[in-house]
Amino acid sequence: MRKLKVILEMIKFEHTVFALPFAFLGAILGSFVENGAWPTLWQWIWITVAMVGARSAAMSLNRVIDAVIDKRNPRTKDRAIPAGLLSYTEVTIFIVVSFAMLFIAAFQLNMLAVYLLPLAVFFLVLYSYTKRFTWACHFILGMTIALAPLGGWVGATGTISPVAILLFLVVMFWTAGFDIIYATQDADYDRKNGLHSVPARFGIKKALMIARGSHVISIVALVLLSLTSPLGWIFFLGAMICAGIMIYEHSLVSHNDLSKVNVAFFTMNGIISMLMLAFTIGDFML
Repeated sequence: MRKLKVILEMIKFEHTVFALPFAFLGAILGSFVENGAWPTLWQWIWITVAMVGARSAAMSLNRVIDAVIDKRNPRTKDRAIPAGLLSYTEVTIFIVVSFAMLFIAAFQLNMLAVYLLPLAVFFLVLYSYTKRFTWACHFILGMTIALAPLGGWVGATGTISPVAILLFLVVMFWTAGFDIIYATQDADYDRKNGLHSVPARFGIKKALMIARGSHVISIVALVLLSLTSPLGWIFFLGAMICAGIMIYEHSLVSHNDLSKVNVAFFTMNGIISMLMLAFTIGDFML
């Protein structure tokens, strides 16, 4: 239990709040678009199992793959593997169990979820390597996180539609934007050690501009989603509130003051994902 606690701290299990609400949002929206009803209880359960398994496997893999890099970085040298709190074998076992959860859940949902498993696993593994060769790593992470609402949609309906792709784009560019903000903390370290990121490639000032542009795209996709789906004015109100939070998020950081990066990254984005789910549920209920 002590080791499990360390693993959950290592992968920041509480940050599942970023992606899980969007998986539920995708499931709810997909069910109403395709079936005119709420997801079933079993769909809720297996989508949750799939999401927890996928995120746990991805984050654990990331920590294993980046262990040497983390050990050299003063900001990350105290993470569990570099600090010797966990062995590679222990984390590998956890990764295998997490992927097993994902696979079992997909088979319990529908065959399209099973057919898309290789694509999901590909992105879950790939994104941890991308900062070694491309500054676009933030957008690949965005695509990986955006598989959450797409997976929720597929899990509940066994289909993919243009509305599902819009939801995918909302989450992709939202994630890429806040990941670029978070990466500003390591710009100098990345540049000195041959790692790739938007801040390392373009500088912090331009990186923050690219993050703003990503969030503008996310907001536009969010508005289009509200106009092309069964969602009504309640969801649109929630979308505008979330857009305001994104704008506020950018007011917290500047190229010469990064002291509030963690507030912008963790607090604001956790609020956005929970709000979007709450307003989606409220819209369909009312």
